[in-house]
Amino acid sequence: MRPRPTIRFRLTALYAVVVFLAGGLLLAVSYALLDGHLHNTLSDATADDLLAQLRGQYLLALFAVTALAVLLGWVIAGRALAPLRTIANAARSVSGESLTRRVALRGPDDELHELADTFDEMLERLDSAFASQKRFVADASHELRTPLTVLRTEVEVALANPDASVAELRATAEVVREEVQRFEALLESLLALARSEARALAADEPVDLADIARRVVSLLQSKAATRDVLLTVEAQSAIASGDRELLEQMVFNLVDNAVTHNCNGGFAEVAVEPRGETAALRVVNSGPHVPDESVQLLTEPFHRLERRRDRRGAGVGLSIVRAVAAAHGGRLELTAREDGGLVADVELPAVRASRGPRRLGRGSSRELRSPGGTSPEPSAQPTAP
Repeated sequence: MRPRPTIRFRLTALYAVVVFLAGGLLLAVSYALLDGHLHNTLSDATADDLLAQLRGQYLLALFAVTALAVLLGWVIAGRALAPLRTIANAARSVSGESLTRRVALRGPDDELHELADTFDEMLERLDSAFASQKRFVADASHELRTPLTVLRTEVEVALANPDASVAELRATAEVVREEVQRFEALLESLLALARSEARALAADEPVDLADIARRVVSLLQSKAATRDVLLTVEAQSAIASGDRELLEQMVFNLVDNAVTHNCNGGFAEVAVEPRGETAALRVVNSGPHVPDESVQLLTEPFHRLERRRDRRGAGVGLSIVRAVAAAHGGRLELTAREDGGLVADVELPAVRASRGPRRLGRGSSRELRSPGGTSPEPSAQPTAP
């Protein structure tokens, strides 16, 4: 089997070739100068004899220097490439269970040190992603198991009673329908979250966040009134580029979250405006006090500040908002209000469109759905943070 040409071998050969050519050129120039000088000062026979001896000595010196270049080049290339072997060994040892391994290269701040630092940063991101994935799978398994358990229990109870009345069977059917809807809603939320985190944008078109915000507020006004929440919107045209459906889901989740997690007599304010090179969306709402240490946890899937049995939210609403914003090159920032409630700021890269984006009015064929899987009627229970 033919040995592979390693980088060390190629660098050594390159050093040798460069030294051989440079040395050969230098000796050729020196020989030409001596040739002219000797023939001008000595007889032709004497000059030819001296030049013949000189050619042999020059060739011997050239090959000796080339051999020394090969030896030194091999050593120098080995020392220069040693960090690459360290990085390669670290890469081979990395697996899903050993992502804590780091190169931590020492030495001069050169390109190889930069490569090692970049590799360590990649491992850090992978470690975080794997940990988040494991946590997500565990939480998702628990959330998916709950409706299935309820369904099985209801069905088994109904089958165990051969004399069940029509009213009892209808009650069982209603529970089953409710849990199926919850199951479907959870699956839709998980698919939206996975699609957003995978940056799988189905379209890239100019979208006016102001149009979406006004429509979402209009859809949620009845729910806000039922909960005694004053819902207002102040929207200036702010155009972002991306997937309209995901952006609609992002805005709906934010506003729905502000209405759901509020207090009687509270408020929810929605504002859209162009802010420099960004299209900015801000949702401010009153509500229960949120501890500062819990604010960032609200964007983690299935994280809730409260876990009540009657809570219908899947706990992925703000996770979807964060993922959609990131998929469009933007960011979500949450801040707890001193008086209770949250301030949610979303900034997306703004674009200039030659023509305005298609307005999405009430007659849109696509129905906005809350994270709870139902249309945004007053009885719907959207996602909790």
